[in-house]
Amino acid sequence: MAGLLQRIQRAKRMPFHAMPPAEARALYAVSAEVLEPPRAPLARVEDLTVRGADGHALAARLYCNAPGTPPVLLYLHGGGFVIGGLETHDSLCRQLALRSGGAVLALDYRLAPEHRFPTAVDDAWAVMRWLASQGGTLGIDPKRIAVGGDSAGGTLAATCALHARDIGLPLALQLLITPGTAAHADTASHKLFANGFLLEAADIGWFFDHYIDRHHRRDWRFAPLEADDVDGVAPACVILAECDPLVDEGLAYADKLRAAGVAVELELYRGLTHDFIKMGRALKEAGKAQTIAGAALQKAWNP
Repeated sequence: MAGLLQRIQRAKRMPFHAMPPAEARALYAVSAEVLEPPRAPLARVEDLTVRGADGHALAARLYCNAPGTPPVLLYLHGGGFVIGGLETHDSLCRQLALRSGGAVLALDYRLAPEHRFPTAVDDAWAVMRWLASQGGTLGIDPKRIAVGGDSAGGTLAATCALHARDIGLPLALQLLITPGTAAHADTASHKLFANGFLLEAADIGWFFDHYIDRHHRRDWRFAPLEADDVDGVAPACVILAECDPLVDEGLAYADKLRAAGVAVELELYRGLTHDFIKMGRALKEAGKAQTIAGAALQKAWNP
């Protein structure tokens, strides 16, 4: 990991916080899969359109390598609510479909600053509800749904699990990969790993400022740790990296879930940084984490 960080630093890539959002998105689009293995071939990869909270058409992509009517993971990509999309997380979604034996529906939810909080939340919730009511039209099992995501997508997945509980929608699992869960970037890990560990403090501030006003940041839809309670939410698989500014809040959320009696599988990868799960070409631990995620989904869908 240290050698990889050195190579990234030598490349002298302009930081996201120094660019307008459109340029940052373009840079992330061309660089997000550089450290991933080649995109795995699957029996079915289908682009489709789903509807957001206000009926807005959203792009989505269905990945499936399983016969019959498989269960499905609604996957929400990372990128600080500002960057990222279907192409930046295509390889990861293919791996999750392969390793879980289920289908993955990746959602291209709307991004800030054009669409500020809570648009991304509302889009994720709307598509989760649609999967439960209409997912059978895709040839998947709408009775076996999981939600998951990395980074900001992990935040959205956690809020989906809370919303699902509140509306009586049973979920098999919430897969939270290096999620953000706290209202403010003020934990010890944010200070310790503020610079030089891939996800920089200035980038986090840039993402937050584009996405949400400061006086809204204690809203649990942005910071799941602020939820009054998490009783009765779906079981969780939480995958964290030790050298990640977000690690403390990931641990805190896992603790909050466990304290409420929620089953939690916690995997903490020592010596690795944020986004490591998308570096399978360089880090064997990325493949291990994907296997853990796939096994957790498989177990949740087939208790």
